[in-house]
Amino acid sequence: MSTIISITLLGVLVLFLGALKQQRILLPVILAGLLIALGLTLRDWNTMHSYYNRMMVVDNQSIAFSAVLIFSTFLIFSFAAHYYRGVQRSLDDIYGVMIFALAGAVLMTSFGNLIMLFLGIETLSIALYVLAGSHKEAISSNEATLKYFLLGSFLSGFLLFGIALIYGSSGSFNLEDIHQFVKLHTAEGLPALFRAGLYLLIIGLAFKIAIVPFHFWAPDVYEGTPTLLTAFMATVVKTASIVALYRFFSVTFAGIHGEWETTLSILAALTIILGNLTGVYQPNLKRMLAYSSISHSGYMMLAVVAFSPSTSGSLLLYAVSYSLATILAFGILILIREVHGNDNFASFNGLSKTNPVEAFCLTIAMLSLTGIPPLAGFMAKYYLFVTAIEMKYLWLVMIAIGGSAVSVAYYFKPVIAMYLREPTEIKLNVDKPYQSHLIFITALIILVGLLPFLLIRIL
Repeated sequence: MSTIISITLLGVLVLFLGALKQQRILLPVILAGLLIALGLTLRDWNTMHSYYNRMMVVDNQSIAFSAVLIFSTFLIFSFAAHYYRGVQRSLDDIYGVMIFALAGAVLMTSFGNLIMLFLGIETLSIALYVLAGSHKEAISSNEATLKYFLLGSFLSGFLLFGIALIYGSSGSFNLEDIHQFVKLHTAEGLPALFRAGLYLLIIGLAFKIAIVPFHFWAPDVYEGTPTLLTAFMATVVKTASIVALYRFFSVTFAGIHGEWETTLSILAALTIILGNLTGVYQPNLKRMLAYSSISHSGYMMLAVVAFSPSTSGSLLLYAVSYSLATILAFGILILIREVHGNDNFASFNGLSKTNPVEAFCLTIAMLSLTGIPPLAGFMAKYYLFVTAIEMKYLWLVMIAIGGSAVSVAYYFKPVIAMYLREPTEIKLNVDKPYQSHLIFITALIILVGLLPFLLIRIL
C-alpha cells in the first residue's frame, strides 16, 4: 500500500512543482521519488498484507513485479532529459501522467478483487490515451491517440461486461471466492454465464497485452506515439497486463484445468507466429519493435497457460530481461531518430565505426531479445520453455522455438547494418550521462543472463 501512496504523492508533487515553474528540479525529484518508492516496495518483502477486505493483496509476487515496473520507469525517465532537451514548454503534465500510469500498473499486479483490476486498468489506460497524443503538432501522434482511445474504450466495455457476468454467476468479485466457486462447479461444468464472462475478460486483457487477434492497434499506436513514451508502453504497460492475466488465472484456477487453457494456448501460438513473421517485413526499428513486442506477449503467455509453482519466477525473469533489452533498444532508437530524422535500418549503417559503444549496446539488446546465450533473454526463454514442457505443452514450446528462429531474420537487421555496411557521414551526439545509462542497462542484461537464479528462486 505504501507503494501506491508514494507513487501517487510523487505524481501530485510533480504537477505542483510544474505549477510553481520549477522545471529544473522535476527530473531529479522524479528519479529520487521512484527510488524511494522502490525501497518502500522491497521493504514489504516476506510480509503478506491485504487491504480493503482483500481488494488489494501485497505478497512477494506483487512486490517483485511492482519493483520491475518501478525500476523500468526509472530507466525510462533517465533518458527523458536528453529526449526533451529541445522542448521549451513545461513537461510536468507528461511526467505526471506517466507516474499516474505507473500507479495504475502497480494496482494491476496487486489486485485481489476484480473491481481493483478494473480500476488499475482504467487508471493506466486513461493516462496512456493522453500520452499517446502528447505530441500535438504531429499528425501521427493524433492518429495514434484516436485509434488507441476508440479501441481501448470499446475493449474496456468487454472487460467490464465480463467482470459483471463473473460476478453474476459466482456472487463475488474476490479472486479467492471465485476460486471456491470454480472448485465447486468444476465436476459438473462451469455455468455458461461464468464461461461467457471469463472469455470476455480474456478479450479485454488480450487487447492490453496485444495478443492476436487483438494486436492490430499496437504497430500504428507505437509508431505514432513519441519514442520515449512508446518505450513505456512496450515495457511497463505490457508487463503489468500480462502479470494481471497471470494473477487472475493462477489464483482463480489454481490446480484446476479446463477449456480456457486450450483457448489461451492457441492465442499464444498465433501471437508468436504472427508477431515473428510480420516482424521480418518491417522497414524500420520502431515498427519492428512493435511486432517484437507482440511476439514476446506470446512467449509470456506460456506462463499463463502452463502455470506451476515455478512459473512465477520464470515470468519474473522474462519480464526483467524483456524490459531491459527493449528499453535499451529504444534508448538507441532515440539517438538515431534525433540525428537522422527516421529509424530506417539504413540509418544504422556503419554505426560500429562512428559510435562503437552505442552499436555494442544495441547489439546486446537485439541478441537478448533473440534469445542468444548467455544473455538474459536466452535464460528467460529457457526457464519458461522448461516449465511449459513439464506441464505437457511441448507442441507450444516447439512453436515458440520456431518463432525465436524466425526472429533472427529481423533482430539481426540493425546488427548487420551497423557492422557490415559502410558508415554514413553523420555521427551520433551522445552526452556522457546518457551513454552511462546505456552501458548500465547493457551490463544488467549480461549480469541477469549470467546469474538468472537470483530472480528465479525468489518467488
